[in-house]
Amino acid sequence: MATGVFSVHAGRFLGRIFAPMQTIERQMAAARKRFYKNVSISQSNGMYEINLDRRKLKTPMSRLFSVPNEPIAIAVATEWEAQHKEIKMSQMHMLPFMVCCFFPTISYREESPVELAELEEREWEPLLDWVRQKYDIQLQSSTSIHGPTIPKATKSTLKKHLLHYNHWSLVGVTSLVETLKSVVLSLALMDKHLTVEKAVALARLETEFQIMRWGNVEWAHDMELTDLRARAAASALFIHYNSERVTTMEKAPSWSA
Repeated sequence: MATGVFSVHAGRFLGRIFAPMQTIERQMAAARKRFYKNVSISQSNGMYEINLDRRKLKTPMSRLFSVPNEPIAIAVATEWEAQHKEIKMSQMHMLPFMVCCFFPTISYREESPVELAELEEREWEPLLDWVRQKYDIQLQSSTSIHGPTIPKATKSTLKKHLLHYNHWSLVGVTSLVETLKSVVLSLALMDKHLTVEKAVALARLETEFQIMRWGNVEWAHDMELTDLRARAAASALFIHYNSERVTTMEKAPSWSA
């Protein structure tokens, strides 16, 4: 495959890797108090923006949220208007499609309950320390609904690293990130810093906390756990087999008299 063609395809895969909806996925389990009274729409430079009182709606990367047409803006604004005392992302179905950001799941932290916040700090912070040292990047955590700001240099460094993988491997990388909802967890698994079981456990940290607190939903949670492990393992193997030289030995046939 020509280098230029590969770069185009790789860019598309990296676009999916660095623009997933991890922030929204994590926030679906959380609720924030409604901080605005009125929702409105305004137009600027041919784009439509959402106003929460006098504040402009922004993406998790603190960029101005804007969409190219009014119907989409109305749909998103309606979702924000429909929130009551608390903002529940699980009730917003249009917004996730609009949000494009690079935001590792483990960078978003809960503030309450305190036990969960302490658990996330204890389990996730060492992994953030590892990825900072491994790739010499800056990556912070945040409890803000908008998430932390990811430096351009950090995104550039990780993109360069991922571009070393071939086209086939990037398919597996995309699948792994979508499964674990985290670029950091995916990198740790790909680098064999974490096992599949540990990576999935960290990805499901809040789920496991809620299970310990409220109990397990019979068969449902177990099936989810098994499925996540299987998908993560398959993705990791696919990446490994397509990025390293793997040889197989064929067993000599046995002859019977």
